[in-house]
Amino acid sequence: MKLAPIVNPDACRPAPKPVRVDLRKTFLIGTAIWCVALIVSSILLFLGLPVLRVLIVCAAGTVIGVMMLIWEHFDRWDYRRLGE
Repeated sequence: MKLAPIVNPDACRPAPKPVRVDLRKTFLIGTAIWCVALIVSSILLFLGLPVLRVLIVCAAGTVIGVMMLIWEHFDRWDYRRLGE
């Protein structure tokens, strides 16, 4: 019966364990895209186009991406340390 877990919570199956995901690749790809956008917007600004706001957004995206890579490094370090 599909309503059994609602009526009787003891009939529920246990929740699955969370999966450890390697976020380094995701953060690295995202940071690289922001870095390319930063370089392109810098060139456009150098050519005289009004892209200062775009340049600031790209710089912020690059900085946040680097910060997330640092966070992921220390998070994985803690995870490995606690797993031993």
